[in-house]
Amino acid sequence: MLVTAPTPPAPHHEHDDRSMPSPLVNAARRLRRQLKDLSFDPPVTHVYNPIDYARRSHELYLARWGAGTKRVLFLGMNPGPFGMGQTGVPFGEVAAVRDWLKIEAPVARPNIEHPKRPVDGFDCPRSEVSGRRLWGLFAERFAEPQAFFADHFVANYCPLMFMEDSGRNRTPDKLSASERDAVQAPCDDHLRRLVSTLEPRWVVGVGGFAQKQAQRALADQGVEIVTILHPSPASPAANRGWAPQATTQMRNLGIWDT
Repeated sequence: MLVTAPTPPAPHHEHDDRSMPSPLVNAARRLRRQLKDLSFDPPVTHVYNPIDYARRSHELYLARWGAGTKRVLFLGMNPGPFGMGQTGVPFGEVAAVRDWLKIEAPVARPNIEHPKRPVDGFDCPRSEVSGRRLWGLFAERFAEPQAFFADHFVANYCPLMFMEDSGRNRTPDKLSASERDAVQAPCDDHLRRLVSTLEPRWVVGVGGFAQKQAQRALADQGVEIVTILHPSPASPAANRGWAPQATTQMRNLGIWDT
């Protein structure tokens, strides 16, 4: 069963006016409410929702870097245990979030933690390879986050992380049909809200799963939906120089000029 932790109040920040939250923050809060009462059957034994227990850093990311319209929306699948599962930021490898995005905030814990997947927040000693590769490419190409976020944004299709008793990650596509349907409806709605707010020309699925979800949810939205190689170390291709391959794909798609 999905269990949520009590949500601490968000800290004051010049970009986080709680009397007038940004459209992306409002959309995230709506999604959190829609997902909070869902339950899941074995082999899923634990479900983490970082947009709840890591709400402070998640909303700070949305408020600071999600303002205005974007030309490109990168869309991932769902959180990883050492990335967004710790920081609340998509592909949120701790060092990248803290040092490049300049985001760090207290992170609470899920009510029920998997003993093999503790939530240490920004004290997590492990690095998420996918996030290190993704944000590392953006940092190398754009130098400053302001330059990247002027035209780009990164989000995940689903904010929930599913685990089996062994601690193994269970991806959303492996859920039962009824569970997939229950998760898919609010996630589709949220993605449409993101696209309506950000008005991207391209939605870039980071991996095939995200692309397929976008194609279904955004069929009538008039955006170009493409994909690039996922940076996961589980992909042999990604381990043969993910950054240059992803850069070439972005150039070939006409999204990046050089």
